[in-house]
Amino acid sequence: MNRIWLIARREFAAYAKTVGFWLSLLAFPVFGVLGGGVGYLMNSSESAPQSVVLIEDGRDATGLAAMVRDAMAADAERKSAEAAEAVVQASQATGQALPPEAAKTAAASAGRSNLKLLDAPSDLAAASGDERDVLVRRYLGEDTPKAQRLDAVVFLTRTDGKPTARVWSATATDNSVRRVIRNALQSANRHEVFERAGIDAAVVAAADDYVPEVTVFSPKSVSGAEVSMRDQIPLYVGLGAGFLLWSLVLTGASILLNSVMEEKSNKILEVLLSSASPTEILAGKVLGVALLTLTVLVAWGGLGGVGLVMAAPEVARDVGVALLNGGLIFYFLAYMVGGYLMYAVLFAAIGAFCETPRDAQTLMGPIMMVLVVPIIVMQLALRTPDAPVVQILSWVPFFTPFLMSARAPSDPSMLEVIGTMVGMFAFAALMVWVAGRAFRAGALSDVKLSWKSFAGAIRGGGR
Repeated sequence: MNRIWLIARREFAAYAKTVGFWLSLLAFPVFGVLGGGVGYLMNSSESAPQSVVLIEDGRDATGLAAMVRDAMAADAERKSAEAAEAVVQASQATGQALPPEAAKTAAASAGRSNLKLLDAPSDLAAASGDERDVLVRRYLGEDTPKAQRLDAVVFLTRTDGKPTARVWSATATDNSVRRVIRNALQSANRHEVFERAGIDAAVVAAADDYVPEVTVFSPKSVSGAEVSMRDQIPLYVGLGAGFLLWSLVLTGASILLNSVMEEKSNKILEVLLSSASPTEILAGKVLGVALLTLTVLVAWGGLGGVGLVMAAPEVARDVGVALLNGGLIFYFLAYMVGGYLMYAVLFAAIGAFCETPRDAQTLMGPIMMVLVVPIIVMQLALRTPDAPVVQILSWVPFFTPFLMSARAPSDPSMLEVIGTMVGMFAFAALMVWVAGRAFRAGALSDVKLSWKSFAGAIRGGGR
């Protein structure tokens, strides 16, 4: 046991003392924050609105420009109202009221259009035919002074009595003007159709804008009646735990694979075999990388917990209750141990047969394809945790740690919890036995990894 601990401590220190380990440890939360921040900045950034000119092409198009302007104004007003409602819902969910100025700014930002409608230049409005096309190209071209340059010119007309448009854009890949004009013309056409039918368009618009308030109740909710955001938090906690477990297992197993492979190629493994048995070396390495993975888990969990407490203490409290309620945190830890053990010993056995990364690539592809399956199914488990495909795949040992972590908050039957956990640890024990024999054979020989050599190692891997 002492030799196992020494090997584990050596394995842990070999990575924990490097600058790269701590940089990679901080990379995940830092890039997570940056990713969210970049998305927020992209959504909230005030880019310069595009300069757009509306030109009514023909007598039948009279009044279309005004209708487009009205439709765009109504759309901006609707978005402002939706943003204000979203602010109210967010305040109710977190229990923290946003400052009035922040709510007002959010509503104004949501209702701000990225199009700036200008009056058509006199020469362009009066031109027709080929002359007009030449002028359009000039106003959209880069040779035109910036103060006079346009981003788009929209010709409004009618085809078979229906409003249509031709959009000239300075950028061939930008569809934003086309999308706004299409929505505006659709609204204008609806308005005209209602008027011809003798229906007040304002009444229809008000009926379309009405969103009924639907309240959900459940005897399993926290309050025993109305369902709130507190009832949804455990589902997101379970999904987050599944994704976190997936990344930790993959990271730890990959570190173990590279460590064994590097030590075999450098003949360090032979030195270790002179003072410890293959079983002790395998156990020590698995334990050392497990401590390394636990360090990553504690660091990520600590940073995430501190950030959540500072940003939304009410949500942090609900997350803590979700983890402790019903022993969810113990389920997560049990599935993490079983999942890590299965994949760690498998990757260690593969590394014992490899001396270069190229040797391991033949099996890494299929393994990664297997690991993609729970990532896809976990998203389905968030919506329908009791779907047949989710339940069936939860019994597959290679998928059990991730899927059951995601499903644990939805209260699966005790038969599923105990059955999948027993199956997972039984399969992990089998993997330890198989990988142990393969590790002995690979560490003591120079045989390249192949199905034949792997199967031979399992049949007679030695003691």
